[in-house]
Amino acid sequence: AKAGVDCVVVSSWDGGTGAAPLSSLDYAGGPWELSLPEIRQVLAMNDLSDRVSIQVDGRLRSGRDVVIAAILGAREFAFGTAALIAMGCIACGGCAEGRCPVGIATQDEDLRAKFAGSPEHLSRLFLFIAEDTRRILSSMGFKKLDELAGRYDLLDYHGRDRSARDATLDFSKITEALEIAARPPSAWSEYGDEAAAIAPPPAGLPAFLASWRAGFKVPELEADIMEPLAEALSSGQPFRADLILRNSDRSIGAALSGELVRRGLDDGLGRASISFRGSAGQSFGAFLVPSLSFELEGEANDFVGKGLSGGSIALRPPAGSAFAPEDNVIAGNVCLIGATGGELFVCGRAGERFAIRNSGAIAVVEGLGDHACEYMTGGVVAVLGPTGVNVGAGMSGGSIFVLDEDGSLRSKIAAGSARISPLDESERELLRGLVARHGERTSSPRAAALLADWARWEGLFSAVKASGAC
Repeated sequence: AKAGVDCVVVSSWDGGTGAAPLSSLDYAGGPWELSLPEIRQVLAMNDLSDRVSIQVDGRLRSGRDVVIAAILGAREFAFGTAALIAMGCIACGGCAEGRCPVGIATQDEDLRAKFAGSPEHLSRLFLFIAEDTRRILSSMGFKKLDELAGRYDLLDYHGRDRSARDATLDFSKITEALEIAARPPSAWSEYGDEAAAIAPPPAGLPAFLASWRAGFKVPELEADIMEPLAEALSSGQPFRADLILRNSDRSIGAALSGELVRRGLDDGLGRASISFRGSAGQSFGAFLVPSLSFELEGEANDFVGKGLSGGSIALRPPAGSAFAPEDNVIAGNVCLIGATGGELFVCGRAGERFAIRNSGAIAVVEGLGDHACEYMTGGVVAVLGPTGVNVGAGMSGGSIFVLDEDGSLRSKIAAGSARISPLDESERELLRGLVARHGERTSSPRAAALLADWARWEGLFSAVKASGAC
């Protein structure tokens, strides 16, 4: 809230995704009923109540849930499972397998054809919930949710108890937190103990004070080249720039991409090539669009290529480095998460959880940590070196080509969702092209060595695919 966020989301109750074990689904997580009052208390004590909206998410299924959440301090209400059920989800727990029988969580076109949901189903659900909320408000003598905020006296904490043991539950922490939220220390009089009651802000994000919202500050590196770059692309001219990076420079490329989208220059018909030297902060090349091509000579922190959307990124060590790139880490964890397109070439190793939820990007890297390509649904990842364990967990599409020099790959894949197979002719041709492209973009010694004796090396590659893939 101090950093300027508009909304704080309290997501609780059930733990994990559809791919999580039952022990997590049933027992991980806690109730938002305990979290909300404490959050409201802390915001009030720091004079931040009117700067941020609190959204609650977790087992909201009726108007009663909405009313209780509003009393405890929520100003927005999110529905997940209930909305999925309304559209036809049968909660079979096979989301990660890509075999959803009702065609929701799958990339299989035959299964997706079975999806029978419609926007009307969802709108009808929320109309029912809104009507249920209205009825409850009316029965309590209120017209708006705003009138309920903080009114913990309206809750009957023990009226529905079914046993003597339930009656011993102590809810005083909830009531104390809400009382402090309504009368925070900052409102206490210097000459008395009586505190002024602070009315909670009205529900809904637009109602919160716009004056508190922190404007998005474009990093200086991008601000300096934004206009020349856009002007060059709009006139059909190429653009080049050379910049120095520090690890405090984060999300470089995101603001440029957003501006190009706003101006309609993100289609890749024009090309801007930007070279960087130094150490990149988190999210280098995030959301990069097809019109942008980044090269980094140095190293990068986590989240390289996060949400990559068609752009091109190449990482390589500084010229003259004495170490072997393939034996050293050059990029951090969770690179290429949620990418939908584009390409990433890494001359060196990357950390854990590489290319998770990738749905269309192509990547070449020379070694990886654990949990590579989790939940991958599309795209191609070529690994020219060793990998960690749990490769391909929950993947339902795409291909991973791994150089398996020591024959240990089979013990490292997530056996429940991925399988190993030899490369067919088309895959060998694709892989060779990717290695050649990797060499062109990064001057990788590893790529050069593989191509120099390709007939021997290609036989050591194996393909990892989703266990349900054809």
